Amino acid sequence: MKVIFLGAGAWGTAMAMHASKNPLQLDVGLWSRSAEQAKEMQTSKLNQKYLKDIRLPDSLKVSGSWSDLFADAAEEDLVVISTPVSGLKEVVHALLALPVCPKNWVWLCKGLEPETSLMPHQVVERELKAAKSEGREIQLAVLSGPSFASEVAKGMPCALTVASRSEYLVACVQRVFHYGNMRIYGSDDVVGVELGGAIKNVLAIATGIGDGLGLGLNARAALLTRGLNEMMRLITAMGGKPETAMGLTGVGDLILTATGDLSRNRQVGLQLASGKTLSEVLASLGHVAEGVRCAQAVNDLAIAKKVEMPITQMVCQVLFEHLNLPDAVKLLMGRDAKPENRLLN
Repeated sequence: MKVIFLGAGAWGTAMAMHASKNPLQLDVGLWSRSAEQAKEMQTSKLNQKYLKDIRLPDSLKVSGSWSDLFADAAEEDLVVISTPVSGLKEVVHALLALPVCPKNWVWLCKGLEPETSLMPHQVVERELKAAKSEGREIQLAVLSGPSFASEVAKGMPCALTVASRSEYLVACVQRVFHYGNMRIYGSDDVVGVELGGAIKNVLAIATGIGDGLGLGLNARAALLTRGLNEMMRLITAMGGKPETAMGLTGVGDLILTATGDLSRNRQVGLQLASGKTLSEVLASLGHVAEGVRCAQAVNDLAIAKKVEMPITQMVCQVLFEHLNLPDAVKLLMGRDAKPENRLLN
């Protein structure tokens, strides 16, 4: 069985490394957009740009050529899309142009399409329909959860959730990744898993701001709890299961991303609190911070669905409307008293 990863960033590389060590001895390939990077990785067995000094398995094949990686591909093979959400459209078109297109697709990206506020599965389904391929037997899934790429690349313990309407694809993804120090739980709540992955990044920026301002551990606990409530409300409004927010892809990923110092989104908040501008922060990171990309999209979706998400709204005002941080804190703390448990407005 071939497992082909499309995108050689930190997360795609780490998961490809894990799959390459599967006792089933899978045929694992990793595509890099940069042919130069692919050649360097294949030769040195290192991805120095994203996973410094962590050696790649000898069995992992890295290439900048789709024709090379998809040679002899079969419909039953697994495609793992590890590009950002912004790259989904391009990847779908390229996959459909293959002579033989594997029918099992799973993506690792977390976020919403900025221009449309669409979830990843909606983006893929839109592109399949536009290409008049919605009748093809293509199974779709999302794999998400609390996970730093560097820890996965080092083989440290991790638990993730795969969500799909296809029980077969859930089992397929579990067969590829569930072994050793990685556990993969199954779900049918694609909406809940995708929204959890998007919203937690925005909340991590807010938590970073609070910690950077020295607001204290009480404030952090309150922000995370009320942020989780925002997540549950939007998931419910979009037809997902609120209990998904209490699992790995909700509260689990939120705790990791909001409190772990390896989190790029947390670093955005911390650096904003130190007085840096957003452009200065993004320039210093070197990696993508998905919370910045999708904050406005999450807020737009909340407005469209009439879901109250004050923390998300404040993050957007700080990022894009130059609201100063002390005023943002005052506005949040000055809100009217309300009942605690309200999933919907």
